[in-house]
Amino acid sequence: MKARLDFARGDITHETVDAIVNAANSELAGGGGVDGAIHRAGGPAILRECRSIRRERGPLPPGEAVITGAGNLACRYVIHTVGPVWRGGRSGEAGILASCYRTSLAIAVERGLASVAFPSISTGAYGYPVEAAAAVATGAVREALRADAGALELVRFVLFSEGDLAVYRRALGPA
Repeated sequence: MKARLDFARGDITHETVDAIVNAANSELAGGGGVDGAIHRAGGPAILRECRSIRRERGPLPPGEAVITGAGNLACRYVIHTVGPVWRGGRSGEAGILASCYRTSLAIAVERGLASVAFPSISTGAYGYPVEAAAAVATGAVREALRADAGALELVRFVLFSEGDLAVYRRALGPA
């Protein structure tokens, strides 16, 4: 089955997909932006699971991902991934960002999930330019889905602004 790529403007905490992806920090401690919004909307259950994971394995390195329940959110799971801090593009940022998308999708496939929604990882406080991040994100998702889409039917990018939505749509280009 081939997964469909979709784009939407909105608040990722309202998505009813199987899993939403959280642009987390290495401490899995909640924070600002998407991370803070997910923790606030999902309630304390998410933070409890994150703390347990942190105790077991230590900080989550950039480019890796873990999964928790979704607490009070409409989705079933939250996949937490740590994006790179933008340092000008010559410090491996693109590879780390691509890994965020690949590892998150690998977890979704491993769990047999049918749908997952991504935010624009690293483009907020971590300073990754949206155009560059969109190119990496859409490329990595396409590549991962070609390799193994498993049960995935839908991968959605949920962007907070109309401007970011337009950038992501342009980055996907023709199939």
